[in-house]
Amino acid sequence: MSFKAALESRQEAPESWSSYMHVVYDSRREPSIGSYDAEKLEAKAREVTMSNHSAFLYVFGSAGSCSTDRANKKAFKKWSFIPKMLVDASDRTLETTLFGVTYKSPLLLAPIGVHGLLNKDGEVTTSRAAAKVGVPFITSTASTRSLEDVAEANGNGQRWYQLYWPRSEEITLSLLGRAKKGGYTACIVTLDTMCMGWRPYDLDKAYLFSSTVLEFKVLRRVLTSEFLSHSTLLSWMRNEHEGDEHEIQMQMLGKNWSRQIHSGLFRTWEELAFVRRHWEGPLILKGILSVGCDGIVVSNHGGRQIDGSIPSLVALEKITADPRIQSAQVEGKFTVLFDSGIRRGSDVIKAIALGAQAVLLGRPYMYGLAISGEQGVEEVVRGILCEAEITLGLCGYSNLSQIWGKKDQIMEKMDIGFYSP
Repeated sequence: MSFKAALESRQEAPESWSSYMHVVYDSRREPSIGSYDAEKLEAKAREVTMSNHSAFLYVFGSAGSCSTDRANKKAFKKWSFIPKMLVDASDRTLETTLFGVTYKSPLLLAPIGVHGLLNKDGEVTTSRAAAKVGVPFITSTASTRSLEDVAEANGNGQRWYQLYWPRSEEITLSLLGRAKKGGYTACIVTLDTMCMGWRPYDLDKAYLFSSTVLEFKVLRRVLTSEFLSHSTLLSWMRNEHEGDEHEIQMQMLGKNWSRQIHSGLFRTWEELAFVRRHWEGPLILKGILSVGCDGIVVSNHGGRQIDGSIPSLVALEKITADPRIQSAQVEGKFTVLFDSGIRRGSDVIKAIALGAQAVLLGRPYMYGLAISGEQGVEEVVRGILCEAEITLGLCGYSNLSQIWGKKDQIMEKMDIGFYSP
């Protein structure tokens, strides 16, 4: 039986995420991504992108010495589970509720740009895989496919939008309006990329996605998907370069696009109210706890912005230890999401136990996309959720409410784990 046939045979009736393990065994075949092991998956992705200079730098580059990226992953080793025995955890669920909506799992696909570097259909492929698995897809402002195309591919799936806050209010309003029209139900405003981080990987090769010629076709997709697919944006670009020849205009598009989303303009508390006024759904911010937002993503951008930043998991522990945050979460007035460092299903459970209500998965699904396209994304996501549910059960619990915010009940802090390789 083929892998796909085994999967489809088990999709006839609703089953737990852990049933995916039986799908793999029933298929008697290796996954298209090569391995479900996190380190082997990353190694395979490095191998397949090595010849694609732009893709390799984009996926694997981090800020400075990459210490923050490493710390993000090491932080999970500091926590070890304390399993409970002789309890009935036969029937399990990973369901969670965010902003009044029930989701099948606490996993969302993090907003990462330029999927077109890794797959010819870019975010269309990824959003389709997300819908098929049943996890929300967060579309990046730096998508290589338009909001409309991604929404169409996502179909009846759940989708959010991530905003790199443009310098122009007109462009900001246009993007928010299109997201609302396209059925994106929540908006994440990224605030830690007002200017580019110091990235030696890119600097050593003088690589900047928005200005290099090698990925011009991909860049053109970004620009036509976001900057030229709405009359407001097209008008803005024409006014900006009035009188220029077409080719000169196209060469300038990259610089203008980068200038808009990495403008160097650091926004203030007062300015945030502008986005709040023009977005009716849930508004989620990275690291901000006021100005009428509905939640935050505890994140250090996967270690890509500041070298030497504290691990996101450490920040999560500090934030959710605040009684005011705990109270707001319980009352449904505030939502805490987590990002940066998730590589395994056990990581998901640890983040939930530390007080996160959901997690964003980043690089691993991009590895799957690079290796095996839509099927690769699906295998990565299903594998992580399968491990998460199995871990939950083997620890003696049936649902996330039993472990949420109860780190001292289900885990032990082990300093030795933090320093182990």
